[in-house]
Amino acid sequence: MRHGEFRHPRLVAVYDAECSWGRDDDWFLAVVGGTPAARVLDLGCGTGRLTLALAAAGHTVAGVDPAGASLDAARAKPGAERVTWIEGTSAVLADRVFDVAVLTSHVAQFFVADDEWARTLADLARALVPGGLLAFDTRDPADRRWERWNPVESRRRVVLPGGEVVRAWTRAHAAAGGRVDLTHHYRFGDGEELLSSATLRFRTEQELRGSLRAAGFAVQRIDGGWGGEPVGRGDGEFLVLAQRQ
Repeated sequence: MRHGEFRHPRLVAVYDAECSWGRDDDWFLAVVGGTPAARVLDLGCGTGRLTLALAAAGHTVAGVDPAGASLDAARAKPGAERVTWIEGTSAVLADRVFDVAVLTSHVAQFFVADDEWARTLADLARALVPGGLLAFDTRDPADRRWERWNPVESRRRVVLPGGEVVRAWTRAHAAAGGRVDLTHHYRFGDGEELLSSATLRFRTEQELRGSLRAAGFAVQRIDGGWGGEPVGRGDGEFLVLAQRQ
């Protein structure tokens, strides 16, 4: 199953339990907080962890995601009525309605093909007001994160709200041309095993800067870690802030 952790209700519950609040959420919340009472787009909002926190902080927030099962989980959470939830892609966005747009949890890497990434950036530029801010995270290919996606180093134990324990691990199958194919394995307490496959794109800093410039963005900064470390000396990340021209 492709992207099962976003589309299969049982895997959505695992994803939601596994992906708790972290340093990345703190970073995005602080970035958006630089624009008080902002109109915010959370593209690829998933089950709404950050989306809901942004709304609770006083922003006007729209959460957009193509996965209906993830949005169902988001809508069921406390405070969900504060958010406008939209099932779809960046193509559905209206023109010049947001002050800030965020793509979190490495959503940017799911846009594998260059033309798809270019269309998404163009849609984001269209949806932001002039001077609007775009913030996203994507992994630095120099960190070679995929080499740690194997049944030993990636093995983990996820406890669901009802107490069920799920055993999970990830295996990367191939890495070429900036593309990495991987499969997530989930084994439930009742013996059911579900698989979720994906392909992620690892773009270099030069590729990111070029694509943003072509879409009408000016890069403000790119950090390598959640504490503001320079590229290559942080957490193996590219944390990108760009402004719509």
